[in-house]
Amino acid sequence: MNKVHSASSTAMDPYAGPWGFAQAAHLLRRCMFGATAKDISTMQQLTMSQAVDLLLADQVPESSAPLVWYHYDINGVSQGQTWVNLDYDASHDFNRTQSLGSWWLGLMIAQNLSIREKMTLFWHNHFACGAAAVSDARYSYKQCALLRANALGNYKSLVKEITLDPAVLRYLSGNKNISSAPNENYGRELQELFTIGKGPEVSTGDYTTYTEADVKAAAHVLTGWSDDQQTVGRVFNAAKHDPSDKQFSARYGNTIIKGGSDQAGAEKEIDALITMIFSQDATAKYISRKLYRWFVDYVIDDSIEQNVIAPMADALKTNNFEIKPVLSLLFKSSHFYDAAYTGCVIKTPMDYIVGTLRCIDVVMPMNEGVITQYYGWIGLLVTGANLQMDLMEPPNVAGWPAYYQQPEFHELWLNADTLDSRIKLVDDFASNKYAIAVQVQYKTSIDPTLLAQKSSDPSNPDTLINDWAKLLYPNPLTPDQLKTLHDTLLPGLPSYEWTNEWAAFINNQSDAAKKQAVSDKLTILLKYMLEMAEYQLM
Repeated sequence: MNKVHSASSTAMDPYAGPWGFAQAAHLLRRCMFGATAKDISTMQQLTMSQAVDLLLADQVPESSAPLVWYHYDINGVSQGQTWVNLDYDASHDFNRTQSLGSWWLGLMIAQNLSIREKMTLFWHNHFACGAAAVSDARYSYKQCALLRANALGNYKSLVKEITLDPAVLRYLSGNKNISSAPNENYGRELQELFTIGKGPEVSTGDYTTYTEADVKAAAHVLTGWSDDQQTVGRVFNAAKHDPSDKQFSARYGNTIIKGGSDQAGAEKEIDALITMIFSQDATAKYISRKLYRWFVDYVIDDSIEQNVIAPMADALKTNNFEIKPVLSLLFKSSHFYDAAYTGCVIKTPMDYIVGTLRCIDVVMPMNEGVITQYYGWIGLLVTGANLQMDLMEPPNVAGWPAYYQQPEFHELWLNADTLDSRIKLVDDFASNKYAIAVQVQYKTSIDPTLLAQKSSDPSNPDTLINDWAKLLYPNPLTPDQLKTLHDTLLPGLPSYEWTNEWAAFINNQSDAAKKQAVSDKLTILLKYMLEMAEYQLM
């Protein structure tokens, strides 16, 4: 499927159109995992600018941590206690990694009105790092905490932290990068994937934005650093560092980075390397494109490049690469609320899974103990992996292909297998059949009558259907689709039959038979609506 979206020269002007349910829901679907009726109502009571500011507001640092949910851990630490500060335990590292991914997914489900969870996943995709290759869950937790703490912070500073992050030092062989045998892995990915991006190859080894010689020079800058498993930190070995000056190509203005012989000097080299890369206009544009594809659309034509990406990049540079101002510019722009960009992308597996849980009020048995809680999250974690988004395990250092693989991009989320799995998942959610049987039996639950009562008039079938449609779909349904939904709720029956049946239930909610009668009809309607193609979009 090819589509062409474009932007006028006024694309980044402040949005001055209507602010209602549709616009608030669009903002929330893109900035969070799902838009609940309560959250949309809260946003509608604010102005657009206030709503964006609320999503971008600073958050209290996360106080929880992933827990031991299995039978025991090293030193006899019991279930319900955290393992993040314990010694390495090879026999339970897989369990710890599952605990970390599950805890993270739980934070997504319990998210408040904030963009932080969506931005944490953005950085996880941007600085892709697989937990299995790192092979120490404590490292992966520390990196996750770093991304979460800096989700709305300074991009340039975050790159410096990531460069010496112990998980990255392992994942991209930085711990093997020594002066006598420089390893180019991180020096390459720093430029190609994390900062400036790889432009068209104009000649052998010259990629417009940097060259192969620059990869080699960056590798020499980064020599001597390794991870320390005892402290879960970084360590510098001066004997393994190249203290000579490093020459970069004309792509970087023939910059020479002065060599250092001790740790302070080596850190100055890294600072100089990052400053050199961030002084190039291509760096601000590269991260702006990635933000745009994450939050708006995957098509970036010449018009988008000139009228959207360039202003975003300018905002980044003006604000010394602080992320919050550029997101504020984007989410308050007329371009973001253009009808062409509503419902134009396919939901990621995390948007689909977590968004559905939140949107239709699926209940997670959180109060049944740490084992049940974590088994439930693990079930969802496995479901995400089956849908091609394995949290903690991006497929490679470039992240998930849906954000870079041309021309398919987000269409890669759907194929015959994943579509069938998606539909089965929401069917199971809607009919209380989603479960994972391991050492305990875990089930989600939903009461469709409670969801119906959030409608402005649940006794009117047309109003109920319209309210659910606005909640579930980014774009309005056609009259024929609405009629089909009416027939699904009331096959061959007039509207007053539902009005009478609903009234009978409301007036006597302790009557199990009356509740079952409306619940059965609502479940059939909800399953049908969740199976519609429109529900795949956001």
